[in-house]
Amino acid sequence: MSPKSRNSETFLRDSRTLEDAFFLEKDKILIERLRSLKKMAETKEALAKASGISNDAILTRLVELQIKPEIVAALATVPLVEVAWADGSIDDAERKAVLTHANAQGIMPGSTEYELLERWLTHKPERRLLEAWQTYVEGLCEMLTAEERRLLRDELMHATRKTAEASGGFLGVGRVSKKEQQILDKLNGSFRI
Repeated sequence: MSPKSRNSETFLRDSRTLEDAFFLEKDKILIERLRSLKKMAETKEALAKASGISNDAILTRLVELQIKPEIVAALATVPLVEVAWADGSIDDAERKAVLTHANAQGIMPGSTEYELLERWLTHKPERRLLEAWQTYVEGLCEMLTAEERRLLRDELMHATRKTAEASGGFLGVGRVSKKEQQILDKLNGSFRI
């Protein structure tokens, strides 16, 4: 074999090795991208379940900000509790509205979160719970666009308004008291829209 053909063979072998390495690296990148997309989908699903938020853009943004489902569960339930206590007591309709929403978000009887929620529905939480919620929302909103803030507010406040409407109006449905409206306005103000 001539030195020239040996160099050609070596060159071809090296070329194939490089090509194989390139595609192997491409495969690794694609596999990692698929894993990342799957993890994001699972995290978005957990966030949706914990909060009731269904807007994909908001869920994606919360994942990007590394917001955990348990934080989002608190984001979703604290406003419900606050509006339920607006008039100084919680009636059966308000209690049912809060617990129904919590159950729909995966907060089930026997869990620590459910026990905490029941305690909040029996004994009004300290004022600092609302203050902590407001501070967190205001900080979160600094990282969101105006449109993202609006979408987050709409998603979180929908169930809160339903809770406020649970015990008012005709046959206990549809009317928000003045005190409940004040709490709703205070909660809405945290989103700085």
